[in-house]
Amino acid sequence: MSILITGARGQLGQELTNLLTERDTAFYACGSQDLDITDERAVENYFAKNRPTVVYHCAAYTAVDKAEAEGKKRNYLVNVTGTEIIAKACQRHNTVLVYISTDYVFDGTKDGEYLPNDPTNPQNEYGKAKLLGEKAVQKYCDKYYIVRTSWVFGKYGHNFVYTMLNLAKTHDSLTVVDDQVGRPTWTRTLAEFITYLVDKKIKCGIYHCCNDGNCSWYEFACEILKDKDVKISPVTSAEYPTAAYRPKKSVMKLSKETGFSSFKDWKSALSSFMSDKLE
Repeated sequence: MSILITGARGQLGQELTNLLTERDTAFYACGSQDLDITDERAVENYFAKNRPTVVYHCAAYTAVDKAEAEGKKRNYLVNVTGTEIIAKACQRHNTVLVYISTDYVFDGTKDGEYLPNDPTNPQNEYGKAKLLGEKAVQKYCDKYYIVRTSWVFGKYGHNFVYTMLNLAKTHDSLTVVDDQVGRPTWTRTLAEFITYLVDKKIKCGIYHCCNDGNCSWYEFACEILKDKDVKISPVTSAEYPTAAYRPKKSVMKLSKETGFSSFKDWKSALSSFMSDKLE
């Protein structure tokens, strides 16, 4: 097996490189400086030279609010065009593609959990681009896994956990939205899940990976800062407007039918992350 990780310097990409290194598994790790996924010739040359049998496509434009305006063009270039180029290359070289998608492909109006085959209806530009990326994978590639996730946090890069911890250093009180509900996802869980799909040769298709249990951003913040001397107050989305629409309830049903047994609940995952972060 020859493994390629795109977006290797991102939050998930770094977690995945760390996991594979722990396992003593060889891989190629490419950031945008190493491989421009929007350059079809560069991608083909890379595939022809290194012949990856598996691609973990972690490269993405993830500035959700900027994607509504000044980052809109970049959002579509990376998340749609780049993904299409990678998918076509995977098909030409008989390569398994793992594409990371998002809960933002849903509109957040379903009462229950979203299933992988539920109708999609993205309400922001980031979600629309990631859905088009999903469709490109399905159109151009025969061997693929589309893995949707949400509220990602981890040791590497920027995320909500670090934001809350940093704000708590300089603020006595914070306000956090309490009318958006979802499932936090530790990058370690996500990295273990996507490698599990490939290693166990699970049937190709669309899967959901988050940590178990639901919470609001307010509840998430309270758990993050439970040992800090800071007051946290709930506010509505209307009181904290953002450029991009966020789904009110984007709770995705976990793909437990795969046999993956490490969907630990989000509080346990957060605790494990906090312990690991301090090491």
